[in-house]
Formats: sequence, C-alpha cells, structure tokens
Amino acid sequence: MARSAVLHSATGYDLAVWLLTLGRERVFREQVLRLARLQPGEMVLDIGCGTGTLAIAAKRQVGRTGTVYGIDASPEMLARAEQKARKAGVEVVLTNALAQLLPFPAAQFDAVLTSVMLHHLPRKARQRCAAEMRRVLRPGGRVLAVDFGSAVPETKGLLSHFHRHGHIKLPDMMDLLSEAGLNSVGSGAVGFRDLQFVLAKASTAYNAIAVNGSKQ
Repeated sequence: MARSAVLHSATGYDLAVWLLTLGRERVFREQVLRLARLQPGEMVLDIGCGTGTLAIAAKRQVGRTGTVYGIDASPEMLARAEQKARKAGVEVVLTNALAQLLPFPAAQFDAVLTSVMLHHLPRKARQRCAAEMRRVLRPGGRVLAVDFGSAVPETKGLLSHFHRHGHIKLPDMMDLLSEAGLNSVGSGAVGFRDLQFVLAKASTAYNAIAVNGSKQ
C-alpha cells in the first residue's frame, strides 16, 4: 500500500521553501492568500501547515474576529509552528492530524487551504483528503489547493530532495476537487516556479452525505 510522505525536518523544510521561492517566501504566502480571498472574521483551516508561516499570515488577514486552524502529520513541524506563532504574537490553533482524516465537524470552515502538500499523498489518500475538505466546508465555502503542476528536471540539492514525491497536473487537481463535490471557480499559475492553483467552492446547500458522512 502506498503511504503518505511525512516530512520531519522543520529546519530543512523552511530552507527548502526559501529555495523554492528564491528567498521571497513572504511574497509567495501573500499571493496564496490573495488567491484564497480571505475576509476578516472567517474561520480558516490550513491542511499540511508545515512550520506555520501560511497559517500565521492567514490569521493576520482574518483578524481578531477570525480563527485559523493548522493541521500537520509531523509533530516536529507543529513544534516549529508554535514557536513561530508565539514569536509573532499570533494565535493559531495547531493540531497533529492526517489530511485524510480531519478532526473537525462538518461545515465548520469558510476556507480550507492546502499548499504544496497534495503531491505527498498517494492517489487514494488525495481523494479522501478532498472529500474531507468538502465535508468540513460551510455552504459556499472555498478550497484553495496549490501544488507543483508539472515534473521538474532532475537536479541535485535540497530543492530536489523537497520535490522528490512528484507533482499533480492542473487538470488532475481540478478533477480531484470536482469529484469531491467542489466547483472550480479559478485556476492557473501561482507565479512561482511551476506551482499551480485551483480555487473551488462548495455548493450553498449540502446533501445529507456531505453533512452527516462519517470520518472513517
């Protein structure tokens, strides 16, 4: 059985993101949040939050009345995220959990973010993750998925190590969300390397399965 890749080196992760963005991580995170269309007061979930940089930036955007949760399968990543949040003076709720088994009730979040995480999951886990994102969204809520859109040439070094788990073509990412019951409302290049995004919305009314479905 294919297993999800869990990254444990928080320092290595941060360095890899710095390399990925050519030292422009803050600009990258701001672009991702623009694509997510976050609003003050919203409740947001960052899946695969890593060391917390995006979740912290999201909390600043939703403001005092908003709430941001971050989940990650790596305790080491979450420990680093907690340190960053304390240093920034920002309150983010961090939880050790799997992307394909979210520990939240149905229809809780206005927006769900996943950034450079889906390519770490095997196909069935991706499908379950997409179904879980759909389940925890409120009617009319949004999912923003960002990931590598095409294969990159073989290179040596830390970036190649970070990217070793593959990529997801943009049409496949759109199909993944569509099969989970999410309607794409925007897609394209993020503007950093070969990163692509899909913004999708939940319908304004849930069916019984979406609301009452179990988290098996």
